[in-house]
Amino acid sequence: MENLIDNDSEETVVRYIPRNATLYALSEFFSACSDVTRTKIICALAISEMCVTDLSRILEINQTTCSHQLRLLRAADIVKQRRDGKIIYYSLKNRKIEDVLLAGVEFLDL
Repeated sequence: MENLIDNDSEETVVRYIPRNATLYALSEFFSACSDVTRTKIICALAISEMCVTDLSRILEINQTTCSHQLRLLRAADIVKQRRDGKIIYYSLKNRKIEDVLLAGVEFLDL
């Protein structure tokens, strides 16, 4: 089969496609964000650090669901936690996650 792309373009594409490990991590990140409840939690934590009780009340989800989704977000390295006595507070692990959310909203033109 004949190549339709020129050699320079092909070399550029091959050079700039991320390594498989990076692509896998990126897929995992977007997979973690693909659930509406998790996205709501990420949006809320972009505004303020919160505990499960406050998150579940504000987002109108039960605490078990909230805790489960936070566990998945922690496993995906999206949120972090800190303990203050008996209360665990959650926040975004990296503020660049806010940029990803805003870029998505802008892309959707909402």
